[in-house]
Amino acid sequence: MALTQRLEFRQSQSLVMTPQLMQAIKLLQLSNLDLSAFVEEELERNPLLDRGADGPEAPVAGEPAMERSDYADGDGSTSYGDDGGDLAGGASGDAFEPGQEEWMNRDLGTRTEIEQTLDTGLDNVFTEEPAEAAARAAQDAPPSVYTEWGGGASSDDDYNLEAFVAAEMTLGDHLAEQLAVAFSAPAQRMIGQYLIDLVDDAGYLPSDLGQAAERLGASQQAVDEVVATLQKFDPPGVCARNLSECLAIQLRELNRYDPAMQALVEHLDLLAKRDIASLRKLCGVDDDDITDMIAEIRRLNPKPGLKFGAAKTQTMVPDVYVRPGPDGGWHVELNSDTLPRVLVNQTYYTELSKTIRKDGDKSYFTDCLQNATWLVRALDQRARTILKVATEIVRQQDGFFTHGVAHLRPLNLKAVADAIQMHESTVSRVTANKYMATNRGSFELKYFFTASIASADGGEAHSAEAVRHHIKQLIDGEAPVAILSDDTIVERLRVSGIDIARRTVAKYREAMRIPSSVQRRRDKQSMLGNALSAPASAPDRSRDTAAV
Repeated sequence: MALTQRLEFRQSQSLVMTPQLMQAIKLLQLSNLDLSAFVEEELERNPLLDRGADGPEAPVAGEPAMERSDYADGDGSTSYGDDGGDLAGGASGDAFEPGQEEWMNRDLGTRTEIEQTLDTGLDNVFTEEPAEAAARAAQDAPPSVYTEWGGGASSDDDYNLEAFVAAEMTLGDHLAEQLAVAFSAPAQRMIGQYLIDLVDDAGYLPSDLGQAAERLGASQQAVDEVVATLQKFDPPGVCARNLSECLAIQLRELNRYDPAMQALVEHLDLLAKRDIASLRKLCGVDDDDITDMIAEIRRLNPKPGLKFGAAKTQTMVPDVYVRPGPDGGWHVELNSDTLPRVLVNQTYYTELSKTIRKDGDKSYFTDCLQNATWLVRALDQRARTILKVATEIVRQQDGFFTHGVAHLRPLNLKAVADAIQMHESTVSRVTANKYMATNRGSFELKYFFTASIASADGGEAHSAEAVRHHIKQLIDGEAPVAILSDDTIVERLRVSGIDIARRTVAKYREAMRIPSSVQRRRDKQSMLGNALSAPASAPDRSRDTAAV
């Protein structure tokens, strides 16, 4: 077969991922906080973008803009000259207002009379601080063009409220203050500061400090001595290397670290397993004592450093509101507070186009106009897509909004994507980091997408979240003398029409942090024993009192 060359034309369609298209896809999965930060950056970068309703007020109609700009700052507050003294404008050569020259002459005459009587200048008699002098001069000044606009003696920018607010004390600062008092030797202070820098937010030191002595060029004994001193700092339990050591430090502070309590602290794994019988044998105490000891352990603070500079929890702001409609349906609307308001300043671009002569400047402002137009359209398309997906979710999960979690249907991304004629990846991006406020609480949009579990009788499949809710109801309603095992839960679910495996029940139970049947039996029997022993002890004490 001979190889030949030829020319031919082919026409085909392909999707080109332009930078703007990629950015529009990225906007879909941004949360409202990330979107606000992105829009703020675009507003600073693009001169043709303006804020919507949140922007600065427009100039008042009929007011001379040039005269206002001569006296007013950008924030609308009145500002005076840099000297701050010649309020009438005499030093700068400006004309006086009507009646202002007469007032100035009268004031100067009075000042001359007083100086002749005292035989000295007023500045030598009545000394004032510069700030007090400026405030007094502004107070005594006659009405002028400044006060007609509501201006004060100083601009609002001079008042900084943050200067009066105390800075938040961090755990490192709190420990550093105590370090300066506890140690006088520079070497010990250096070791202490190094260890304080290693303390995490919860107040713990790393469990292994073997490299600390080598890095500091000190002996291991010197590091251990500094650690022992740091563990006496406030708050109690700080600078511990594990939970047992943290609790032991707090118990020593309370003078409650006896041998029985020491045995309990050293076997916290048995306490986590609720193995009260083994703990009672190790501590050598009876049931009442072990109950009191466990209650005392629970009153301690396992993370003492969190009260200093703990990370602030960001309040969740819903993106979508769902309210009952008057016709029995559901009304879905977007939260307007989370939607950034930006506009394209076409007037400014038109004025610039008439004055710009350089090609580079023209291309720059043309790109700015294109980017601004694209951003406005992308934000509008994002809002429409979120509303469309949320409306379809509400339609699919109508039973949940009406009756509760038990009626949550199994739902996947493909079902929603096919209903609104979009791709699954688009629905996945829309539901990421978005929240919906309903009559049953606030939920992430991804909460409504759950796996399906087959029905035992061949009927409609059940949602995995509804099955978790059913398992929790069964465990909450079990009797202390009849604890339900995972196999028993499986049987009861099959009676209810849910076909599920035992390992799936165990996985759901562990995800909800519900202990096993053995641990639940120990807990409930211990609680039952304490409840039965309390009424029996009261009559004994009354009989002893009566006998005495």
